[in-house]
Amino acid sequence: MKIVERTPDTVLQAEIDAARKRTLHWFDGLAAVNGCPAGVMRIDAAQDSAIWPGMLIPGTYNGILCLNLLDGLHGWSVEQRQALANWFYGFQQADGAFRLPGLTAENAYKKSDPAETWRYIDFHVTNYTMGALEALGAELAAPEFVRPYLEPMVLKSWLSDRDLRDPWQEGNNIVNLASFLLVLDRHADASTRTRIAEALRILFDWHDRHQDPDTGFWGAGQHCDPTRLLHAMAGSMHNYHLYYACDRPLPYQSRAVDYVLSRPTTWHSACIDVDEVDLLIHAAPKLPDRQAAIGQWLRGKLHGLLDHQNPDGGFADTLKSGWRQDGWIGGYEVAPGVSTTFATWFRWIAIAMIDDHLWPGRRQWNFRRMIGIGYRKSLHD
Repeated sequence: MKIVERTPDTVLQAEIDAARKRTLHWFDGLAAVNGCPAGVMRIDAAQDSAIWPGMLIPGTYNGILCLNLLDGLHGWSVEQRQALANWFYGFQQADGAFRLPGLTAENAYKKSDPAETWRYIDFHVTNYTMGALEALGAELAAPEFVRPYLEPMVLKSWLSDRDLRDPWQEGNNIVNLASFLLVLDRHADASTRTRIAEALRILFDWHDRHQDPDTGFWGAGQHCDPTRLLHAMAGSMHNYHLYYACDRPLPYQSRAVDYVLSRPTTWHSACIDVDEVDLLIHAAPKLPDRQAAIGQWLRGKLHGLLDHQNPDGGFADTLKSGWRQDGWIGGYEVAPGVSTTFATWFRWIAIAMIDDHLWPGRRQWNFRRMIGIGYRKSLHD
């Protein structure tokens, strides 16, 4: 029998498929106890859910979003999906925000202003929880706390307080707020949609005034320090989602692409890796002269991602630093190199986006509809 040598594409595709199977098996070992419904997950295999029950929420929303991305929810019954959705809704506040039990004013911190701290945390946890609910088939309703931002002066005042010395944090704030506005727009009446359109106009006006034309990013001090430039890229990738979702041309996109292409394709943190990939795959259809370079870079990154899958089937954030839930000071800490649902989902977003770009339609990947991490603008949208 003549042996046909496999192409590099075939090898990479087989590695992706094998890695997916290992991850799906890893999820089987994360089930929580204490009477939680099926589908509730720990953030990592070592988490004691009795001591850290609040970590079950991020453990579960990250896990559900990852399972959905990997097309691992198709066998779930309607009853199982509803029971898990109801579990999530049990942590929703009157204003629509989802809160983690145990995360209190005494141990929450992002900014010296407590209101800014809670706004950031509520935006973040609520966006991801809503994403998981949508993956389960729930019909989303925008949180009530977003409605004041339909008032132009409230939104303009909030934007004036954005601190571009920390563009990564502010990129999260802006994409989360925008995601809630876009969810509200899905079922709004004509009057509310007019107000949403004005809010989006204000958001784009702010972006137009603050974007650096030399880099395509938002952020202070980009030209003075490589770390600030990297963080500006990471934050700006979130801002870009608003442009993609609204089909608005992204100014200076080629500058942003050139920056990422100048970076090594080696494995980095889960956030940085997915930000780089997200930026490139959304830019590729708009920049045909960069497509070959983008494809080559993405192949190198794919190798780096697959090579660092843990033996248990999950992925770690980094090999050098521990991980804690964003904003939870003194909260549950995961040791360096340990697989978490957070890092595993982020790593799979990057792998799936690369696969979807290099070999469109090869495999079913279920990207998020809400903008934010995990969102993939389809060429058919």
